[in-house]
Amino acid sequence: MGGPDWPERELALVDSNPETEFRGRLTLRAHSWVLLDQAGVPVAKIGGDVYDRWTSYAGERDGAPIVLGAIDVISMGLAYVVDPQRWGQGFGSAALRAVIAHPATADVELFVAGVDAGNLASSRCALSAGFHVIDPVPDFEETVYHLYRR
Repeated sequence: MGGPDWPERELALVDSNPETEFRGRLTLRAHSWVLLDQAGVPVAKIGGDVYDRWTSYAGERDGAPIVLGAIDVISMGLAYVVDPQRWGQGFGSAALRAVIAHPATADVELFVAGVDAGNLASSRCALSAGFHVIDPVPDFEETVYHLYRR
């Protein structure tokens, strides 16, 4: 979500007052978590920005976002990574479910996970956590969005 520099950007936003526009939505805050296994070893990183709405974004024109549509509820764009040595053990879907259940996201109605087109493992992870594919056709950035609505 937002390019390969998302972990660094997200961690910087956690300690700031981000209220900036991003892709046609107002960023309200950011959250970031590390998932630990039973031995306390980090196995996944998950987080994202909380927005005033969710928008379907199609790039920029003349410095302004091209917004194809909006869902006017508090939303959260999620990105996650799992230690490759721990793939297939349920940590990704556990991280997604933990974020949805976390008290810090109690006001969020819509969770959206962007998955690179062709990343079937990540798509299965989101689906197993209760997400649904919004549109199977990738967007202009080759991302397929998965949605979970409370």
